[in-house]
Amino acid sequence: MLIQCIRVKRNFYKLLIAIIALALITIKNFGQSTNTVQADGSRVNSILTAVPFLLIVPQGRSGSMGNSGVAIDADGNSSVLNSSAMAFLPEAAYGVSLSYSPWLKNLVPDISLSYLSGYYRLNDRNTLGASLRYFSIGNVQFTDNNSQSLGISNPSEWAADISYARSFGPEFSLGGSLRYISSNLFSGQSLAVGQIEPGRAIAVDISGLYRKNGFVFGGPVIWSAGINLSNIGTKISYSTGGAPYFLPSNLRIGSAATFLGNGSRLIFAFDLNKLMVPTQPLYDRNGNIVKGRDPERSVPSGIFGSFSDAPGGVSEELKEVGISTGFEYCYMEQFSFRAGYNYQNPEKGNSSYFTLGAGFKYNILSIDFAYLLSSTSRSPLANTLRFGLQANFGKKSGN
Repeated sequence: MLIQCIRVKRNFYKLLIAIIALALITIKNFGQSTNTVQADGSRVNSILTAVPFLLIVPQGRSGSMGNSGVAIDADGNSSVLNSSAMAFLPEAAYGVSLSYSPWLKNLVPDISLSYLSGYYRLNDRNTLGASLRYFSIGNVQFTDNNSQSLGISNPSEWAADISYARSFGPEFSLGGSLRYISSNLFSGQSLAVGQIEPGRAIAVDISGLYRKNGFVFGGPVIWSAGINLSNIGTKISYSTGGAPYFLPSNLRIGSAATFLGNGSRLIFAFDLNKLMVPTQPLYDRNGNIVKGRDPERSVPSGIFGSFSDAPGGVSEELKEVGISTGFEYCYMEQFSFRAGYNYQNPEKGNSSYFTLGAGFKYNILSIDFAYLLSSTSRSPLANTLRFGLQANFGKKSGN
């Protein structure tokens, strides 16, 4: 089957085709991949999903720690990586945060990611949270295969969450999020695959956090471990009667060590993450699978099968595991310095980079800043900035 292409000004088609690849091309692409860029900054590879913007860590704190943080202490943005951490929020009764990032600046100047979140502690065990992610792709001039204008549009995607966390004593908590997803890439256009319409889906996150106090070299330390299964939900379709495609279901596990002393805090974090989505098999020229498994299967089968369906076997499965690591040094709960590293195998996204960041807290307000450094200036994520502002209000008496 043939790839349906839309030509877009300023080479924007590289991003657009990557984002809507599953709506415009068939999965049976004969094992060939293209060197385009997805919304999360990775290269298109043998694992294809819809709405890849859900894989972006929107907030500055974890963003400056190499995207690690599934096991770190909670703040107003915790539901992004581990909603269960909200059960251990400090005495602030409620809070709100706002983050913004100009995204993929090396491709075009008008893509952005915005994130708004808030939480409210019901009591010493239960916490509610809510958040909204909005990914704007900017103004796009669409043309057909004859270079005739199809008009200017502003494709966008968004996701709204409601989260809940409950602690089961001082060491363990569970949490979850319910998510509604809308992806409006070029609604109203009519192509050979049918009438294009916004894609919609429902998903959930399930998370847990365990932490334990201890001592190292005579000083106090908090050991913690976390897990988050995110974007477990329905498939999404972009055309009337069109084939549905997988959400970016992801498994993230990690640990952290928080060293305390003399008014300062030092955190080391380490995360592993893997997409729980079918790996594309290898096809011959007739479209027959010659190695691997058929990716057109149910969501449960796709999730459980994602750990053993790579055509290259165990060695390829290991390449699909991404690594995020970083540290944070906080002085007197006012000034923070952060750094980290994110790694993806060159054959599985090729999105590897260093990160730096800082934070400042005054009274109820906190400001966070993250900067992404790439080993090559050609990286679409090079020089990416993330900004965040948090406000935490009130205290519970007796906590």
